[in-house]
Amino acid sequence: MQTIYGDRAKCYQCHRPKSSCMCGHICPIETHTKFIVLMHPKEFKKTKNGTGHLTHLSLPNSELFMGIDFSDNARINEIIEAYESFILYPSSHAINLSHQNPLAETSLHVKKPMAIFLIDSTWACSLKMMRESKNLHALAHISFDSTKRSEFKIKEQPLEYCLSTIESTLTVLELLSQWQIETIKHEQLEAFLTPFHAMIHYQLVCIQNPLHQAVRFKPKKSKAVDA
Repeated sequence: MQTIYGDRAKCYQCHRPKSSCMCGHICPIETHTKFIVLMHPKEFKKTKNGTGHLTHLSLPNSELFMGIDFSDNARINEIIEAYESFILYPSSHAINLSHQNPLAETSLHVKKPMAIFLIDSTWACSLKMMRESKNLHALAHISFDSTKRSEFKIKEQPLEYCLSTIESTLTVLELLSQWQIETIKHEQLEAFLTPFHAMIHYQLVCIQNPLHQAVRFKPKKSKAVDA
């Protein structure tokens, strides 16, 4: 559909309208660790402020799956079998990356590469995904000390220590580098949130200046057009 700002076709990489595509801001980071983004269907619809797609596009060694129950997902089960797999989830028994190398407790003879599952969802929906996806039950949980406030200015977080998917992933990357599991340059880590910041800036401009937002036109039965 056309607007006063032109084509509103979707970018099939970042899943945003082409007029606000964030792909040009993405600074990919190559990792030894595989990241798997498990996206709830509700998050898939958040084309304006979802960060799961940006996280996936920023990590070439990542895969994204949408759903709620992944128990019978053949590819996910294949990854769990082939990798030393963890899931980012702040449970009481989670390995705290801020204080502990997640691979320290693994058997010395295990040579599997590392994989980290990320849940892209609200807390309530995350609980359901964890509960119904039985293949995730055996995965070791990892977490970290929350020392940052979310920069997600256009979205209210449920608690002050909650971070968006891409912000949480950055913290994980920083800590993996601290444990020398990854060797990522400081400037790469600093640039990781560039598409996130660009997305926020775009939305703030739209909020502060409604005329900047795309205006849709709906034809009446008489074929006249009104705003």
